[in-house]
Amino acid sequence: MKFESKTIVVPIILTNAILYILEVVLGDNFTKSFILVSSDIFARPWILVTSMFLHANVNHLFFNMYALFIFGPLLEQRIGVKRFLSIYIFSGIIAAIISSYFYPIALGASGAIMGIIGVLIILMPDLKLLLFFIIPMPLWFAGIIYALTDIFGIFFPSGVGNIAHLVGLACGLLYGLYIKKQKKEFDKKFAKKKHLKSEDIEEYLRTGRI
Repeated sequence: MKFESKTIVVPIILTNAILYILEVVLGDNFTKSFILVSSDIFARPWILVTSMFLHANVNHLFFNMYALFIFGPLLEQRIGVKRFLSIYIFSGIIAAIISSYFYPIALGASGAIMGIIGVLIILMPDLKLLLFFIIPMPLWFAGIIYALTDIFGIFFPSGVGNIAHLVGLACGLLYGLYIKKQKKEFDKKFAKKKHLKSEDIEEYLRTGRI
């Protein structure tokens, strides 16, 4: 697989890894300064973003970054760096806002990553993957399994932010439908053109490339 030279995925992964090292080295005071505390959102709104780059332990960090490494470049290649970063941050923030109504504290990139997966489900539904590293299935079906697992988890809490996962996934699905609709409208307009100008190429890279 050939990734774009200006991929944003690697810097995001490195940022998460560096911040986790700081969590370990500097201790709870550092983590508490940037974790999502539901009662502090209006006083410290930036924690909606900073909490997306913190993790509870090595396993939490590893599985989130592994998912981002696998799915992130695929989506980034399809929709470009700007739209990728937009849906990543947007999904994470919305997941954090909704989570604040259910969890007193929260942290992790899961909501943002589920947003990425949600977009891919719409744009690449038949992408094959191994669910739980064992069971081969198309992405759209794996998405249903992910969602059902999180719905089940809401009723049997285990410390996992199931609601954040579902909100992130919903954001991704909706954004995927939006850009797919944009692509169809662009294709109709693009098909009528007999000569392409530089602005047409720019519009294709911005809107038509999915």
